[in-house]
Amino acid sequence: MPNGPLSLPARLYLLAWDTTKPRITGSTHLHHLVRAGALTELAQRGLLLDDDGIVTPVDADSRTGDLVLDGLLELVAESMPRRWKPWVTLRARITLDAVRAQLAAEGYLRAEKKRVLGLFPSVEYELDRVPAVDALRARVRQVMEGPVPVSEVSERDAALVALATAAELRTVASSKERRLHAARIDELAERGGTAAPALRKVIQEVRTAVVVAAATAAATASTTGS
Repeated sequence: MPNGPLSLPARLYLLAWDTTKPRITGSTHLHHLVRAGALTELAQRGLLLDDDGIVTPVDADSRTGDLVLDGLLELVAESMPRRWKPWVTLRARITLDAVRAQLAAEGYLRAEKKRVLGLFPSVEYELDRVPAVDALRARVRQVMEGPVPVSEVSERDAALVALATAAELRTVASSKERRLHAARIDELAERGGTAAPALRKVIQEVRTAVVVAAATAAATASTTGS
């Protein structure tokens, strides 16, 4: 997949950009999606384990070399024990902010400092590497649609598709396309956790939490707009 070195949370964030505008879509729950990606990658790497439903670091001193993932590892290690679903939402904007700063440092985003009401400092981000994001999206759609058998898709790419579609990212697939490919998407979700039964459970729980976050955000937007 293009941009292979990028982490799962970083790729999920980039997929949320509508490159025709360009602007972010699904921003009301994007932080939950990005956090879900970070949890999933750490679980796939074997650095977060499922201990009877509780998120457990395998080693307090383990590091990935990725500032976003390592930051979440430290947060989990220093916090009270929790299950997977609460971790998708708990202080999730910390992970989102870290991903944006990382992508700006790597040249995917351009950070612009501004002041809200002329007083409070703020940072806004613009997308710089549009072709790279378009290539990433094309590959994600190819994984979602086929024809490569699910068994030949990497677990990381399978999880990427499963989470992006669970979050209902319109930049990846319309609701009609999600329904059309629903069976394959479910298979990809299973594929994302083939390394161990506990990992399949983790991905299922994290994916469910993303679905709930997306539905809640949509309901809130509908209520606000009515």
